[in-house]
Formats: sequence, C-alpha cells, structure tokens
Amino acid sequence: MSKDINRILTFWFNSINPAEMATHREEWWVKNADFDKQITDEFSEVYEKAAKGELQNWQNTPLGAVALVIALDQFPRNMFRDSKKAFATDAQARKITRHAVEMGFDQHLPLGPRLFLYLPMEHSESAVDQNASVTLINTLGDEGYSEYAVKHQMVIEKFSRFPHRNDVLGRASTEEEIAFLNQPGSRF
Repeated sequence: MSKDINRILTFWFNSINPAEMATHREEWWVKNADFDKQITDEFSEVYEKAAKGELQNWQNTPLGAVALVIALDQFPRNMFRDSKKAFATDAQARKITRHAVEMGFDQHLPLGPRLFLYLPMEHSESAVDQNASVTLINTLGDEGYSEYAVKHQMVIEKFSRFPHRNDVLGRASTEEEIAFLNQPGSRF
C-alpha cells in the first residue's frame, strides 16, 4: 500500500488495521476549523494529484479505493468549505465508488471504510444515485447512517437538488427551498 494511502486511512480512521478502524468520529460530521486546516495542511497535494487523475491506480484495491474516495469526496468538503470547489471532484468519487462496488471491494471492508466508500452516492443530486445510496448504506446495518441516507434521498426527491448548496453554487433558491432551509435540521 502506498504511503499516502496509509496516511489518509490512519488520519481518517485512526488506524490502517481494518479491525481497528473507527466507525464514528465527531470530526466527520461537525464543522471544525482546526480539522479543516489540518486536512488542508496535510493533504492538499494528495487532493490535487487525485483531482488530476494521477492516483487512479489506488482504485484497484479495497482500501486504496476508500482512500481515493476520501481524498476526492471528503477532503474537499473540509478544505474548500463554503465554496463550489468543495463539490468539484464529486463525479470522480462516484465513479470510483461504482467501480469498487462492481468489483465487490466493499464486501471486504469494515463499517467505517464501507460507509465512506458509499457516501459519494449520498452526496449526489441524482435520484438514481440516491436510490443506490440508500440500498448500499442499508447493508451496513447501522440505523443512524441509514436514516441519514433516507433524509438525503427525500431532499432530492422533493427538490431534485440540495437547496443548502444553492448559494455556494450560485443557484437561485425557490420560495419552497427557502422555507425548507429555514427549518431546523434542513442542512447537511
């Protein structure tokens, strides 16, 4: 395994040993400027290589695919928070997720890495991807993660996009979206 794959997995899951990988960390789900800065400082170069397609060989192993998805899907959400660049490599991440699932790589992973392998589908504004997300995340057997996947799916069913991204992506919000965004818990 490459040094950078090991660095990503150790940073994100606190271990490269699958049996010891984290299944939940608060930093994954809450806005934290220090965590964002740490990712930017430690992984900007890896992200840029991944974004340019220079790390595609990582997708040929289960843990390599997970590390590549984290570099393309999770890291930009932290590094470029509140900017459209946060979503710039989402399509690349989804392609790797599809490949990994087709190869059966997800079946060889513990809960934490499997979840992050699947998240590019949950982050998609496509109804087809949302359906895949719910199906995949339900296989984890974690009720909380499954409920969150369904919440994402319901937003896409209702609006065909995530309204909380509108400002960052320069999209006008409809009255219905504005009303939705004013509700508690409407943002991911």
